[in-house]
Amino acid sequence: MSKKVIVVSSSFRKNGNSETAAKMFAKGAEDAGNSVDFVALRDIDLGFCKGCLYCQSHDGCVIDDGVRGLLDKVSDSDVIVFATPIYYYSVCGRLKTFMDRLNPLFVRKNRFSEVYLIAACADDDKSAGDGAIKDVQGWVDCFEGVVFKEKLLCTGVTGVGEVTDEMLERVYEKGKNV
Repeated sequence: MSKKVIVVSSSFRKNGNSETAAKMFAKGAEDAGNSVDFVALRDIDLGFCKGCLYCQSHDGCVIDDGVRGLLDKVSDSDVIVFATPIYYYSVCGRLKTFMDRLNPLFVRKNRFSEVYLIAACADDDKSAGDGAIKDVQGWVDCFEGVVFKEKLLCTGVTGVGEVTDEMLERVYEKGKNV
């Protein structure tokens, strides 16, 4: 059964390690017959959540920026994939801001039921992803019936292009099996 997948890359580096891995996941999902939307957050205007809670009693957000056009895409997807470089053992600020801005989805009936995390970091230690995993798990926990399906960590990669073929093959296979 074909799924709607949205892959959200939060890297500021075009074709950086986390984005390269995200694109391989997207390719795997597409090759398996799924519909995939790829969003690079660096290409949208993204303001900070004001904490006004307008979105909890109205449809949408008071902030008129690029997130408005993505709310329905995220809500109508079966699978959400967040991709981030890890900075200071956490998701990058751009992804955290985006997750905060998805607050209007909290009161909606959403289609998504699975969330994946793709993260790349310079540290070789697998525990370097623990903070990012906790960040995304906290977001997932706010949505009933949603499962944090997979955490895909690419470690020991700093410069653009350092993500290995082995890492990319693993991410591609996960995408094919979404």
